[in-house]
Amino acid sequence: MRDPRTASPSDLDSVPDRPAVFLLWASEGAPYLARTALLRRRLRRLLSERDRASRVLNLRGVVERIEYWLTGSQLEPSLTHLELAQKYFPEDWQSIVRLRPPAFLRLTLDNQFPRTMVTARLGRGLFYGPFPTRVAADHFNTELLDLFQIRRCEENLQPSPAHPGCIYGEMNRCLRPCQTVVSVEEYGYEAARVEQFLRTGGASLKEPSEQARDRASAEMQFEEAERLHQRTARIAEVQAAAGELPRTLDRLAGVAVLPSAVPDAIDLWFLIGACWQPPRRLMLTEIAGAGQSMDRRLRDLIAALEPQGSPNLEHLAILTRWHTSSWRDGEWIDIEWPAKIPYRKLVNAISRVAQATVKPESVS
Repeated sequence: MRDPRTASPSDLDSVPDRPAVFLLWASEGAPYLARTALLRRRLRRLLSERDRASRVLNLRGVVERIEYWLTGSQLEPSLTHLELAQKYFPEDWQSIVRLRPPAFLRLTLDNQFPRTMVTARLGRGLFYGPFPTRVAADHFNTELLDLFQIRRCEENLQPSPAHPGCIYGEMNRCLRPCQTVVSVEEYGYEAARVEQFLRTGGASLKEPSEQARDRASAEMQFEEAERLHQRTARIAEVQAAAGELPRTLDRLAGVAVLPSAVPDAIDLWFLIGACWQPPRRLMLTEIAGAGQSMDRRLRDLIAALEPQGSPNLEHLAILTRWHTSSWRDGEWIDIEWPAKIPYRKLVNAISRVAQATVKPESVS
């Protein structure tokens, strides 16, 4: 995090009336942490003279120092607020940031007979997400299971020919490992197919289906081609049900192209390995003045990235809330880190965000 700007309670006129996250420090004790869309106005409300009988919080005469971080986008204050809350309130930062965790689809690979389940916690197994709500994750899970024959039951299986089974086994929508109809290895192969579907974004099923459809069509087996065409369309529908964001967490990567708090600049917030990285700032005037192309500057910037951190539930909660909100600003671009970076898309997104951004007042 960059260093804060500081001000004294007696000099509020020097504080810009801009979006910011701020700390109010007293002579002792924990600071007061908040974020606001208009910093100067908010500080005046907190520090102005007011009737003592008023129920509105008033810190006049208590605050000795103000620290603040100007923000240029809707995403930045959430991440800054989270970092400050974790730093200064290690015991109760969760109640301060009040983030609702997103939902994930978990494939329990550590189980002898893997199954899928919806959860809001990270742990062992393969995790696919994030989904904005549990309802969305449940819907995708139901659609996904229609393509495969892994179990839907939640019990810890003790396979036996005497097991009563369930309706899905009777409908041939489950391999019935509970009744020892298949071996552990055979069931494991089906579970591996589910894993590959999630890891490849559906390509592990869709591409073979498309190829088989095209062969059948070329051989004039039109009924078979029509059946395979319907299956291909069904696979595409299932994957579309996941939405734009969900990936296996080891592949979840992208970049938010956002307005900056600094004039003539764009901030790039990279999410790599389901963890936000420190922002990279592009000064548009410096690029033009040095005669550099935007593409070249981006390649140099990304080559210098050294991703840090592991999948972070709070970071994913902030990503999901920003990405699905009606107030989202900037643009989000999926990337395949580090193999495939869409530089042309990035350049175009930076240009659009720069044109749409109203330049803020100069920051000294």
